[in-house]
Amino acid sequence: MLWHGLRLRLVATAVLALLPYTIHARSSLADEIIAGLNNAADCASCHSLLVTFRATAALGDDAFVNSLKSLCKRLKLQDTDVCDGIFEGVGPVVAHDLRSMSPFGQTSTKFCNAMLGLCSEPPVNTYTVPFPKSAPENSKEFKSLGRPPFQVVHFSDVHIDREYSVGSEANCSKPLCCREFSDQSEPTTIPAGPLGDHACDTPRNLVESIVKAIDATNNTFSIFTGDIVDGAVWLVNQEDVTADINLFGEEFKMALQALVYPALGNHESAPVNCFPRLTTESHANDSQWVFETSSAQWRPWIGNAAADQIVHHSGSYSLVVPDTSLRIISINSGFWYKMNLWLYDSDDQQPDPNGILSFLVSQLQLAEDLGQRSWIIAHMPPGGGDVLLDQSNYYDQVIQRYRNTIAGQFFGHTHADEFQLAYSNYSDQRKDTATSVAWVAPALTPRSGNPAFKVYDVDPDTYEIMDAKTYSTDVSHPEYQIDPVWKMVYSTRDLYGPLIAGGLDSSDSLSPSFWHQVTELLETDNQAFRMFQHLKRRAGRGDCSFDDDRNEDFVECKRRSICQLRAQRSENNCADVRRGWIWKGKPPVDVKSTTLERECEGVGAGSILRQMVHATKQV
Repeated sequence: MLWHGLRLRLVATAVLALLPYTIHARSSLADEIIAGLNNAADCASCHSLLVTFRATAALGDDAFVNSLKSLCKRLKLQDTDVCDGIFEGVGPVVAHDLRSMSPFGQTSTKFCNAMLGLCSEPPVNTYTVPFPKSAPENSKEFKSLGRPPFQVVHFSDVHIDREYSVGSEANCSKPLCCREFSDQSEPTTIPAGPLGDHACDTPRNLVESIVKAIDATNNTFSIFTGDIVDGAVWLVNQEDVTADINLFGEEFKMALQALVYPALGNHESAPVNCFPRLTTESHANDSQWVFETSSAQWRPWIGNAAADQIVHHSGSYSLVVPDTSLRIISINSGFWYKMNLWLYDSDDQQPDPNGILSFLVSQLQLAEDLGQRSWIIAHMPPGGGDVLLDQSNYYDQVIQRYRNTIAGQFFGHTHADEFQLAYSNYSDQRKDTATSVAWVAPALTPRSGNPAFKVYDVDPDTYEIMDAKTYSTDVSHPEYQIDPVWKMVYSTRDLYGPLIAGGLDSSDSLSPSFWHQVTELLETDNQAFRMFQHLKRRAGRGDCSFDDDRNEDFVECKRRSICQLRAQRSENNCADVRRGWIWKGKPPVDVKSTTLERECEGVGAGSILRQMVHATKQV
């Protein structure tokens, strides 16, 4: 680390000394940036590249945005409208970041990791989350009385496309298809069907089918873990996002009999992913319209007190479900997302942006004091490669402190049907040290998989999950475009219960211990592992799509996949983020899983900047 810091300082001195001459010697700002991108091969050279970026940003937002738009089009990374839209949206935020941070500090290393894939993320900054009270010596024991469970629906990532056009091209050159694009005049090769396609987001007709399927479960209530807005991120603006949040609330309130408790997704902002911190100079309130719009639309579901909390706690709220002792705490996870570009506008490392963790702690302490159980709902699961290590670590501290109170955690974002485990000791991962499980719901958008949601059987005394059933509709079925048929794909209890050592007693919940035993099963049984992968990808081949179980790539992919299941704390997830985003020649074995993990981002500024690094080396 000492040598790395010295090397960065030497590079900084050399680059800053030469920069005036090199800028004047180059024919254009774009050429200067191309030279920097071409030299970018490791972390030190990424810091040097940021000096060039910063010099361009110092000329103003327009100069910086126009340079990146020009490069994107010159290198033919995306269609013209996509290049223009991406950087017109987030370019000014990136320019602000570059002017605000040192090119050679820890923030810039995090930026190089997230946006360019050229640095490893710095180690976790030591921070102890403050708690109002120590854990009680004799924690309350929550016992089941054997009463019948009630049902809760968990749905996520609906990504409704209000511009979906039946009959338009479903095999287009854009990151998202099934729309009328003015620059596409070729004859249609694959017409968009009435109910969606795997290259497209959710049409209005499919929404009608979805709400009928959810209502048919006779659930007590639903939880929705975010992402209403479609994936055409290059076209996102405040007006459209506001309309999308409003229409979602109106349509789902009208169609569903039971209450819905939502969480904000990273797409519920404009520019996409971008929630500024309260410390962001001149921009601290830029997302307030998101919170106020959500508060107004969700008020009939969550009540006045929780709706008011959304406005004052950056999109987070807490409530007790009527006629229960279950407290639901919904938090805005956008403040731990690497693609939230407002998180890079200061060299100060802020452990708890906008007080999200502080709010979570206060509500968990309240639940503990009142003898309640709690569910945490949010969009982003904390163990992914796109989560900042610091905030994931601090969140894990909260989970460990209140593990007796927390009966469940529920997320979306990855578009996959999966889970993540937390442990009291990540160096000693056993069923006895597994302390909490994060349930991650599959997506409802047909983009990249069959639309799916989960139904939980919930014990009415402990509020623990007794079974989880996944329901889906098959996009490839001949009758799908006429009338989608929703069926139960599998019951977690029936599928995995008989396969773990000793099986499950009828009174056993699907506990963290159970899920650790499932990971042990996946380690030893390749058939079970392939089945899990198939179900995870919503009836796809899975991340580790190798035919030979003895193939070393399959073995390594499997190891990483299981490691990720055992890593609700992101520093333990075995992901080499750089390898998945930038490579030369043949992609590494783990690139497929890293790419799939980032489905929620789609094509954004980060993915295009990483393409630039790769493309300039091919010129």
